[in-house]
Amino acid sequence: MASLKEDPILGIDGITIKEEFEIGKPVIDKLREGRPALETEGTVIKGESVIDKVIEEGSGGQGEIDMVPPTSNSIHRSGSRPQLDLSKAAIEGNFEERDPTILLPNQSDDISHLALDIGGSLIKLVYFSRRQDRPTNDKRKKTVKERLGTSNGNRRSYPILGGRLHFVKFETSKINECLDFISSKQLHRGGVDSHSWHSDNSSNGNAVIKATGGGAYKYADLLKERLGVSLDKEDEMDCLVAGANFLLKAIRHEAFTHMEGQKEFVQIDQNDMFPYLLVNIGSGVSMIKVDGDGKFERVSGTNVGGGTYWGLGRLLTKCKSFDELLELSQKGDNGTIDMLVGDIYGGMDYNKIGLSASTIASSFGKTISEKKELTGYRPEDISLSLLRMISYNIGQISYLNALRFGLKRIFFGGFFIRGHAYTMDTISFAVQFWSKGEAQAMFLRHEGFLGALGAFMSYEKHGLDDLMVHQLVERFPMGAPYTGGKIHGPPLGDLNEKISWMEKFVQKGTEITAPVPMASSGTTGLGGFEVPSSKGGTLRSDASALNVGVLHLVPTLEVFPQLADPKMYEPNTIDLADHSELEYWFTVLSDHLPDLVDKAVASEGGTDDSKRRGDAFARAFSAHLARLMEEPAAYGKLGLANLLELREECLREFQFVDAYRSIKQRENEASLAVLPDLLVELDSMTEETRLLTLIEGVLAANIFDWGSRACVELYHKGTIIEIYRMSRNKMQRPWRVDDFDAFKERMLGSGDKKPCPHKRALLFVDNSGADVILGMLPLARELLRHGTEVVLVANSLPALNDVTAMELPDIVAEAAKHCDILRRAAEAGGLLVDAMINTSDGSKDNSSSVPLMVVENGCGSPCIDLRQVSSELAAAAKDADLIVLEGMGRALHTNFNARFKCEALKLAMVKNQRLAEKLIEGNIYDCVCRYEPAS
Repeated sequence: MASLKEDPILGIDGITIKEEFEIGKPVIDKLREGRPALETEGTVIKGESVIDKVIEEGSGGQGEIDMVPPTSNSIHRSGSRPQLDLSKAAIEGNFEERDPTILLPNQSDDISHLALDIGGSLIKLVYFSRRQDRPTNDKRKKTVKERLGTSNGNRRSYPILGGRLHFVKFETSKINECLDFISSKQLHRGGVDSHSWHSDNSSNGNAVIKATGGGAYKYADLLKERLGVSLDKEDEMDCLVAGANFLLKAIRHEAFTHMEGQKEFVQIDQNDMFPYLLVNIGSGVSMIKVDGDGKFERVSGTNVGGGTYWGLGRLLTKCKSFDELLELSQKGDNGTIDMLVGDIYGGMDYNKIGLSASTIASSFGKTISEKKELTGYRPEDISLSLLRMISYNIGQISYLNALRFGLKRIFFGGFFIRGHAYTMDTISFAVQFWSKGEAQAMFLRHEGFLGALGAFMSYEKHGLDDLMVHQLVERFPMGAPYTGGKIHGPPLGDLNEKISWMEKFVQKGTEITAPVPMASSGTTGLGGFEVPSSKGGTLRSDASALNVGVLHLVPTLEVFPQLADPKMYEPNTIDLADHSELEYWFTVLSDHLPDLVDKAVASEGGTDDSKRRGDAFARAFSAHLARLMEEPAAYGKLGLANLLELREECLREFQFVDAYRSIKQRENEASLAVLPDLLVELDSMTEETRLLTLIEGVLAANIFDWGSRACVELYHKGTIIEIYRMSRNKMQRPWRVDDFDAFKERMLGSGDKKPCPHKRALLFVDNSGADVILGMLPLARELLRHGTEVVLVANSLPALNDVTAMELPDIVAEAAKHCDILRRAAEAGGLLVDAMINTSDGSKDNSSSVPLMVVENGCGSPCIDLRQVSSELAAAAKDADLIVLEGMGRALHTNFNARFKCEALKLAMVKNQRLAEKLIEGNIYDCVCRYEPAS
């Protein structure tokens, strides 16, 4: 759960264009100027040389540019859909803009971004939604791009890049509700956001949708009649393997083991992924040996599968649904029906051959000697005995096939699994037992969507092949029911409907459980609410099911290049696998919630609308916490950073963009007012004294953190300046972690030996106000004095009172009014392009100044996962030889144990007693100054 700032621009170079177009001369002239990339965002195309090729090959006629064929794959690529219609393309807005917006008024909307897997029981949908963000005219970004040479990520001609993949389930018996859902979102015509293409061709009857599964044949006429679309049918096995390969490559926490109710996520090395055995358990069982992309073979199978369990279970228990049968097994005791080893050996183990007394010797064996009719046995016991019999059988056959081909990895999926804990446990036990622990059964979080995802990938220009794991971010929005009953749709786009659902939940009281996002058979895998038929208390058969979120595809995200070993990097310092740790931090977040809601509502003037949204946010986030308390692995591997980011995402979902906006402005003004005096004081010191004072200043100013309850209480006891002075006065060395002397020697040298200055320093800043203005800016100024380029790294989006990359240039501009060093560096770094700066000497000569730059980090959380950072930060990091991580979120909660190729300085004041005890065996307000030479 990492980066947020998605790039709204989508590259389309190299596509086939065969449409007539009429482009006016001003547009042609503008396009000929050699734009950096022809990019689109649904409505927007921004100039590129590919247009020159189109124009050269026939202005007003036809031009064609052939795309390089994609990497070979056994899946058929359909090239039947229209591409871009450039007819009557026109520039919108000012012709003098460097990157003008170009409208495509005649672009057809039937570029479908929907694929279906229609099975006998479930319909699985995978669909794509475009981003609607308009590009911003950010001069800071342009300066950074020119100086650092940042790229826009991997931009090929694929319209999928820069959007979101959604996963939704419906029961096949209710296919009309599924079709209503598709129609309501216009998914068969490119999605509801396709209106942004300004199309006049919305009623095109030639739309084609990719589909797989038996229902693709059975319901083809119904889809044609209801939606006017044709189904392009893809082979089930092809789709299954393609979907599995993509997920294993692209999703960091996709695969997991499940033993005795405990989930453990497994990181799959992309370079050592093949071969593996994929066991798909539907009505029957197929076992597929996968050797690579498009390379697979069905090597075995069995007719004893999910259909056997459901069929026999229906005859023997009279259950009316598969889920009902699974739920019965939760309450069963198979020992009343199965003959166990202990039944044969008088309750003893058979140690000689390693069989425990509880091992099943014969499924249903006890019924032979008991004079009972079917009605004499509990349906719960029958269901469990059946489940064990079939699961053990599948597990054993799977292992034998893995042994036959020398495979160590076995992935299980299909309708039979359903996220059901006991099913996964029994299969895992069988594989472990027969392999003597040498092989592991593994399961996939998206296992129900393999076919639909594979069908989606069969589109010619889906763009998924080239995505890397660091370019996918999974989010878990709070959904609301789409239709009645047990079918639930994805998060409602209409905020009022979402809030109304939260209010209805409150009114119903105990009749339904907390609205938790589920991925069960009756819900979407996308944050819909489960509404159990019973009044709580009962253990649901899908209680351990893992949620499936929305995949945000962000091509501009990159791995931080200075990580010493990206494969071994783990951002989270706190392990929430410890239940007591999990409970503590959940309590902290819950206790902080009322104050956060107050701040959020106040940030928008305390209107009735903001109060409604604030109340809905509190209930929604509380429901997320309730879900994670029930199943900590529900959203993937859980760390404290993920929890904090989930809170910020939930705030944004209810349209609270910057809850601490007014507080940040007030603290910035107060800090800027005292900055000139601080700089005068610093300049009067010797170099050695000044360096110590600067580090003390960073640590003291880091006390300002609205995410810490202890610090919030301090705010009520004095002004920001009073608190800062109090914090400075208490700075007594040695600190709890104190490597200052080593850092001082690196900066100033010892004796007559003077060290080379750092070439470029990355300063990861934390809070607004005193933290950045009285702490990190003076430290940046000192590094600039030494001739070091300085890059201030800040959040892309607001989180608590953290400063953002959008806010920093204005802060630097104000600070530069009182400091020539900052002014010259800011001018050199492009931060003062439009600023009117009056300084003491009035000098504008910055030719010899090293630059001070600002880049965004690519996230909107108090923490940072360095496996997913913005392309501009990655570019800035390549020549960096010093990293300064400041604050609890970035230096303690995450990255405390991170190792880098270059030097690193981690600075923070610990503002939580439990964290202080666990991490540094200290107390609240202890300080950390950890200096680490290059690895």
